[in-house]
Amino acid sequence: MRTSLFLPLLLLPYALPAQDPAQYVKPIIGTQKMGHTYPGATVPFGMVQLSPDTDTIPYEMNGKYNPDVYKYCAGYQYTDKTIVGFSHTHFSGTGHSDLGDFLIMPTTGPLQLNPGTADKPESGYRSRFSHEHETAEAGYYKVRLDDHNILAELTATNRVGLHRYTFPQADQAHIILDLVSGIYNYDKKNVWTFVRVENDTLITGYRQTSGWARTRTLYFAMVFSKPIKQYGHQNLDSSVYKGFYRKFDQTSNFPEMAGRRITAWFDFDTKAGEQLQIKFALSPVSTAGALRNLAAEAPGWDFEAAKRKSREDWNRELSKVTVKALSENDLINFYTALYHTYLSPTTYMDVDGAYRGLDQLNHQAEGFTNYTTFSLWDTYRALHPLFNILQPRRNADMVRSMLEHYNQSVHKMLPVWSHHANENWCMIGYHSVSVIADAIVKGNIRGYDAMQALEACANTARYKKYDGLEYYMELGYVPEDKNSSSVSKTLEYAYDDWCIAQVAKKLGRTDLYNEFIKRSQNYRHVYDASTGFMRPKLSNGSFRKEFDVLSTHGQGFIEGNAWNYSLYVPQYPAEMIEMMGGKKQFTQHLDSLFTMHLPDAFFAETEDITRDGIIGNYVHGNEPAHHAAYLYNWTGAPWKTQERVRMILEKMYKPASDGLGGNDDCGQMSAWYLFSTLGFYPVCPGSTAYALGSPAIRSASLQLENGKTFTVEAVDQSPQNVYVRKVELNGKPLQQRFISHSDVMGGGKLVFYMSRKPTR
Repeated sequence: MRTSLFLPLLLLPYALPAQDPAQYVKPIIGTQKMGHTYPGATVPFGMVQLSPDTDTIPYEMNGKYNPDVYKYCAGYQYTDKTIVGFSHTHFSGTGHSDLGDFLIMPTTGPLQLNPGTADKPESGYRSRFSHEHETAEAGYYKVRLDDHNILAELTATNRVGLHRYTFPQADQAHIILDLVSGIYNYDKKNVWTFVRVENDTLITGYRQTSGWARTRTLYFAMVFSKPIKQYGHQNLDSSVYKGFYRKFDQTSNFPEMAGRRITAWFDFDTKAGEQLQIKFALSPVSTAGALRNLAAEAPGWDFEAAKRKSREDWNRELSKVTVKALSENDLINFYTALYHTYLSPTTYMDVDGAYRGLDQLNHQAEGFTNYTTFSLWDTYRALHPLFNILQPRRNADMVRSMLEHYNQSVHKMLPVWSHHANENWCMIGYHSVSVIADAIVKGNIRGYDAMQALEACANTARYKKYDGLEYYMELGYVPEDKNSSSVSKTLEYAYDDWCIAQVAKKLGRTDLYNEFIKRSQNYRHVYDASTGFMRPKLSNGSFRKEFDVLSTHGQGFIEGNAWNYSLYVPQYPAEMIEMMGGKKQFTQHLDSLFTMHLPDAFFAETEDITRDGIIGNYVHGNEPAHHAAYLYNWTGAPWKTQERVRMILEKMYKPASDGLGGNDDCGQMSAWYLFSTLGFYPVCPGSTAYALGSPAIRSASLQLENGKTFTVEAVDQSPQNVYVRKVELNGKPLQQRFISHSDVMGGGKLVFYMSRKPTR
């Protein structure tokens, strides 16, 4: 299979075979340019993400930030020609990174313990490879390592990575275990590493790092399918040889290896075509936990059975949506997007429920699965709302995981961006509030106390030491001269406050409702009627004089500019439109967003925006305007929503390695695609309404956890028929451009009648 080739567009209806939707998943999509996805093996929401790393880039060069690190957030870039090895943890689609734990590389010939360089791979253990001999599927990855003539195959369970390496005849066959390597390779990232050779097939140990997550410990248990001939290690931290340990030669066949920068090696003799297998289990708690995970999930050596089980796991989750599409490429786009939405958040506990908490103590998950990897500034928008439809039990467990984070937090704050028992404090807002509110308002309350969740939301929103909140609570806005990105923060805090008010209203807490519904109006304080844009305000109450509506730097915004963020009042779209001059003027503003021409300076001032991800001034890869195309539904011009949505779908999503117009951001970009392809979108999570758009499939059936089926059908669907003539819900014409969450979860049928001309 060639991962770089995809099927041509065919304008015939394609129905998905019910048994194997995983056949349409192409994990290679998004691995080039800004997508930052990884192509390796994992299972839905799995703790192990076993994937190739094509380079390791220093975070700093000559004491300065190295911009090349941005390319390697997921460890893999499609255009690279070499593979360094296969590590066991990866983020999917992020704009920052960490992880890349426990890199394994099989080699032959003279032992080399450094990775070498991409231009001279023979200088280290890395290897050239070709996409002609690479396969990436749901739960399975295969590649030929050309320099070593080794076929590498990977699959996974939730907590165990399984490797199968087919060697040539060699009396110098090695397995390299590099505990120095990591994504972003921060200087002094490794706090400590430890490897223990338990016997001639079993290795245990751990790795402590201080990277994006300041304090992170991950334990492992590694088992070989045949005995080790000999082993040893290289320690780049020579200080550990001082004192007592000088009595031993630790570099060869010494059963304990410890230090900050350890690379271990294990030698074997291999016959031509001999397969060496490795099982590598992870645990957030202990090596004993890793061994229990190994025994529970991968007790035998049947790689093919494990591979089949992984695919079955994927088919079970993917088959929750059955699609009829216009082309096979559409099926590839759809099911790969669904696959990407199921990559995170990730499981973060052992099979017995043990996990490491934010307080760095060990805890027990009673009656729920503990999750980590919460990229909440991105995923509150569409990913978690999608889970409330397709994965409500998991999403409830994710809410419970956030509440446990709150209980373990010395700040008594819900997560902002958390992973592996750490809070990264990345991005702005307190959008766990939105995720919790969306679940409660939509009735997804199971395994947690809704009133306690409300209190956690309120306390988070009152924590004055957090990111300008003291000024926001005092002045009603964040002043730019006191705290940067002030306009974005004011707008996002106001939205989150509205979410808290909705939960308070549902639970009968009038006091909290009154407090936070008032705060939700704070967006008005940063609107400048003289310019028609949201604008940074100073602590003296005046607007800052220096103001550039197109600039993304130093103007009071983050990952956006005044054009994008002036549209960000999802809780009050009608009021926002009126405030900005009414429907006609606002429609013109929206039109300009999609059609204007940006100057070259716009692209030069930020590293993570390229022309590939932009339509006019609409930056699809940066989430603040993800709801923008749907705002025409409030201006009396819904046909423009339909037109824009279909345009974005066509331009930003393709079945190719560079097929994502921006970071997938832990599934948010893919969730936008899925909702929009189905014909509706959650403009304001925390409400029960979905705005209608223009479906891009012929039909889709959603198999819901409550046993009901919700079906979407598009009559007269075609690439040209992007407009909606009329909509029926359960046989009755819809008079508005919205449906409710209860309409979906109650089952039934939503029918769009498509047309080549807009209905005005």
